[in-house]
Amino acid sequence: MELRHLRYFMAVAEYKSIRLAAERIFITQPAISRQLLDLEQELGFSLFERLPRGLKLTKAGEYFHASVQKILDDLDNAVLSAKRVAGGRLGHLRLGFVENAGWDGFMPSALRAFQDELPEASIELMPVNSPLQLQAIEQGTLDGGFIYAFAPLMTACQVLTLVNHDVMLAVPSSWQLPDDVIELKEVAHLPFVTFPRYVYPAYYDCLLGACHQAGVSLRIVQQEQTESAILALVSSGVGAAIVNSANAGRPPALVRFIRLKNFSISMPLSFAWQASNQNPLLQHFLEKLQQMIKQP
Repeated sequence: MELRHLRYFMAVAEYKSIRLAAERIFITQPAISRQLLDLEQELGFSLFERLPRGLKLTKAGEYFHASVQKILDDLDNAVLSAKRVAGGRLGHLRLGFVENAGWDGFMPSALRAFQDELPEASIELMPVNSPLQLQAIEQGTLDGGFIYAFAPLMTACQVLTLVNHDVMLAVPSSWQLPDDVIELKEVAHLPFVTFPRYVYPAYYDCLLGACHQAGVSLRIVQQEQTESAILALVSSGVGAAIVNSANAGRPPALVRFIRLKNFSISMPLSFAWQASNQNPLLQHFLEKLQQMIKQP
């Protein structure tokens, strides 16, 4: 059974006449008659009653007609959807992100603009730190990711810089620090919470290098793998922390953020992807990011 058998059958069922069906679909009457007979022989039952004037579906033919109509509708929809996927209008995009980038600013604005333009596209977000995102992008389990890139990346990923954040001091709100702007030297004697170097060696070295240049050696009392965990310890009063300013988009209730005077670390929020990725939606997403970068 081939697709043309079904389409010829549907035409004859619609016009109740082989002659009229042949005229409408531009096929000769003998060809349609032969294909229709082949179909009935393959099925093992008659689809039509042959009347003196035209054809009439049998009971089995009526049931077969309804089923074939659904099959052809599904096929047409599949073709249309596939064309939209190929054109980057429909599909699924898997994106990683560092959590603090998703609370405010560039990333949520980009996602909103993309979904407004392509409402039928599906985006799956996965909160993962930057090094693990890069691994997942190279392995193909992520289409791209919002990362913080420090120094040249030892990876085949391409990177588009979106916006620069800075760092700030996070302290327990119970601590009585008088100023909203402070020198890091003034609080270096306090306990600090940071993260192990293996989590993100490039940023770890950048942070400690900036502290060294400022003449500061942090009194580190505990290390955690994520900034959310670090801020949880700050909330509980374990210590202070130097964190990404993007955290101001969702400040913990028991944490106070203080600007650091004469101390700054550029935190370049970037989008990373593999040039070999063939997902058509990815190209549309990259175009949207580039448009947003150019906007004043």
